[in-house]
Amino acid sequence: MTIKKYNKELPPELLLKIYHLMVKSRVLEERMIQIYKQGQAHFWIGGPGEEAFSVPLGLLIKKGRGLEYDWLHLHYRATPTLVAMGLPIKEAIRLIMNKATDVHTGGRNFSNHYCVPKWNVAPVTSVIETQYSTALGTAHVQSRSQTSAITVVTGGDAGTAEGDFATCLIWASRPANPLPMLITVQNNSWGISTAYQGQHGEDHIIDRGKAFNIDTVLINGNDPEESYTALEEKIKYIREKRRPVLLEALVSRLYGHSSASGANPVKDEPCCIALFEKKLRERNIMTEREQKKTWDNLKEEARQAQREVKEESNPESGSIWSHVYANNENADWRKF
Repeated sequence: MTIKKYNKELPPELLLKIYHLMVKSRVLEERMIQIYKQGQAHFWIGGPGEEAFSVPLGLLIKKGRGLEYDWLHLHYRATPTLVAMGLPIKEAIRLIMNKATDVHTGGRNFSNHYCVPKWNVAPVTSVIETQYSTALGTAHVQSRSQTSAITVVTGGDAGTAEGDFATCLIWASRPANPLPMLITVQNNSWGISTAYQGQHGEDHIIDRGKAFNIDTVLINGNDPEESYTALEEKIKYIREKRRPVLLEALVSRLYGHSSASGANPVKDEPCCIALFEKKLRERNIMTEREQKKTWDNLKEEARQAQREVKEESNPESGSIWSHVYANNENADWRKF
């Protein structure tokens, strides 16, 4: 199988917006790694290297709260998607530093475990790939509504070995009630420390979707233009046809899986931002000096955010049940 090529050139202003968000996401992830290594956080997990796919996804979401807006069931490598949707750097840092001011979990969960009710972002969990099952619920409700809203679920390649992924394919594709779902797999060829090649019998993960007559697509997730164009096309298809799509994006992993396996740089992996910067210079859309300025400004923003968050309060014992039950009187996330 060959990767389908999406050769459409995007407008310069959109490319610049994507670039800024990609760098912002990378700077944020690397700042969070530094926070962990400085002893100011207990754990880090994330996805540096997936910005070229995840940022375009965030830009194409119909953002809001309620049935008329898209629902997102994300995994813990989805920070760039939320950054593209408007997540401030400071919010992500509050989460990893477990501060009481964290609006996602009240300082009670791991880094990148977001929950954003105002954007229909379901809680990110540490349990591998369960989001593929829970996403069926919102997609089922959407299939009965008279809107164009869809459900988006994201995950990694190794997690597709879990039964939740198979369950998602089965229930999304039933001829009597197909579901309006974008089912994505960000394939970085690693399951923590286990290589893809020794774990998958299929050539590509999307091959599994063909057994259920699901529309499938394999893309180069290291190219933001291809990612944006492919996602735009497939999301339009889902909105109109109310049927599922299984999309596999080939991406890089530039750091260890988490601080548990070593939050250190990985050698010989292509960097999607470096590749994109070269393209922008070749098209005379940006200069090397402008790109450096972008990095410098965002790094300073992240450093300042860390300094400010460090001084904020930690959770108190009285808030232990906040962010657990929706109707709890301490569930202060309802105001966000």
